[in-house]
Amino acid sequence: MEIVAFGVQTDERPILEKAFAGRHQIRSLDVALNRDTAPIAHGYEIVSAGVTADLGADVLQTLAAGGTKMIAQRATGFNNIDLRAAADLGMSVGRVSRYSPYAVAEFAWGLALAVNRRIVMASHRTRNFDFRLDGLIGRDLRGRTAGVLGTGRIGEAFTEIAHGFGMRLLGWDLAENPRCLDLGMAYVTQERLFAEADLLTLHVPLVADTRHLIDADALAAMKDDAILINSSRGGLVDTVALVDTLKAGRLTGVGLDVYEEEGAYFYADKSLDVIGDDTLARLMTFSNVLVTSHQAYFTEEAVDQIVEATVANVEDYLAHRTNANMLVTRGQLPAAVR
Repeated sequence: MEIVAFGVQTDERPILEKAFAGRHQIRSLDVALNRDTAPIAHGYEIVSAGVTADLGADVLQTLAAGGTKMIAQRATGFNNIDLRAAADLGMSVGRVSRYSPYAVAEFAWGLALAVNRRIVMASHRTRNFDFRLDGLIGRDLRGRTAGVLGTGRIGEAFTEIAHGFGMRLLGWDLAENPRCLDLGMAYVTQERLFAEADLLTLHVPLVADTRHLIDADALAAMKDDAILINSSRGGLVDTVALVDTLKAGRLTGVGLDVYEEEGAYFYADKSLDVIGDDTLARLMTFSNVLVTSHQAYFTEEAVDQIVEATVANVEDYLAHRTNANMLVTRGQLPAAVR
């Protein structure tokens, strides 16, 4: 069987093609799956989608009309998929429920260190042979408070690193993580977390209840010199409110690997285009803001695990089996997803 895969990165392509070799043919495309590109999948029973895919009802209808019966998403989050529409169309939808948590946690720490110590600004200066230290002063993290919003596998990995830095640990989640408790984390309310964190990092999924979790009120509650890191999902942060906060001279630094409207920009070269998103354009003007293009997951280990899980999802679908990664199985929504 030939499978078409959308949103395949250059470094990902050989890993994906090697994993499917001897099993199925795979057509790798670098374009994201959306309403404009969905017709390309005509005639393909199985479609694999990248993290920035738009799998709303209209896209799913186009895919189904072209014969697609199974979506194999190479990502954990599924807020971009209309699962009910997929079920109504009789489709199967699989995702990757887990991969290396260290990939994302370590990258989140990379963002935190970069904005705290002004590393990007310093690099730009020294490339121009400007070796002044003006405006580059940072802060020791030892003894300061790390606020971890979401203490699942990634939040736990972030907490272990924070513990190594000698930070005070505060956390919030629906359920307490025993490993984080062993490291000395105190679980507190969101309000207290916002108020006391010197470094606030987000590791919760994007669902209805968490959209714009970091809104104007949350930002107002944070310390004026706090650092905010988001390597989870862009929609967790109200970016307009964040820009207003930065314009007011608040927050020492912000590191964002995700953006709520990233689908229109991330994973594409927009350097010669006029950027129509005024919020994103304004965000880029702040010297204490670092934006990267949803690459926190992008390590060899994590991509290997993502591809292995994707292959397993495809094989299980073809064998009429189900597994824990399946969000929709031949039109049936699991009880946990309904």
